[in-house]
Amino acid sequence: MRIMSTSCICPVLVCLCFVQRCYGVAHHGSIKVTRNQTKHIEGETEVHHRPKRGWVWNQFFVLEEHLGPDPQYVGKLHSNSDKGDGSVKYILTGEGAGTIFIIDDTTGDIHSTKSLDREQKTHYVLHAQAIDRRTNKPLEPESEFIIKVQDINDNAPKFRDGPYIVTVPEMSEMGTSVLQVTATDADDPTYGNSARVVYSILQRQPYFSVDPKTGGHFIFFIVSCI
Repeated sequence: MRIMSTSCICPVLVCLCFVQRCYGVAHHGSIKVTRNQTKHIEGETEVHHRPKRGWVWNQFFVLEEHLGPDPQYVGKLHSNSDKGDGSVKYILTGEGAGTIFIIDDTTGDIHSTKSLDREQKTHYVLHAQAIDRRTNKPLEPESEFIIKVQDINDNAPKFRDGPYIVTVPEMSEMGTSVLQVTATDADDPTYGNSARVVYSILQRQPYFSVDPKTGGHFIFFIVSCI
């Protein structure tokens, strides 16, 4: 009985081994090289990277109300296709292209030729192109970018309402809230402290104090009826 049992198992084992070997051959035979050139060979990975082309630049800013004698430098467009031999031509289109913003079509340098006011326009949307001078064919897809007008502290804070008139009852306790005022600044709140508003009292300071951040006026000390 034991001999018969062994003789029945052996053919099954042989069949399983044969199926596994066939699957391994079929699996290796179906390997394909993908577009990013990645191949898997016997557990090892071999990667071939294709050279990438594309635009290279940082965020562009232009300082508002520039009054210098020369055009203000904004930034530089650059394509990885540019080998520095002058074969690439850069073209600038969009808001202010050719009137406010000019570009050196060989180097890609952008300059601003006019004084800008951030309170009138905060940014300009432009498009960049890079073409082959010999064939006039594009080397890169047209790309959109933004030139932001960088703020300077050129606006004074203004109170929303005023003048303010308030009556304080006689014998008011110290710390009594008298008036809440609010001022705004047209400068860019996201850049530096240009739009930061700080409150202070110019007169009657011995009797009143002010929260420098919130603008809430509070009685500091009262010596007589006001």
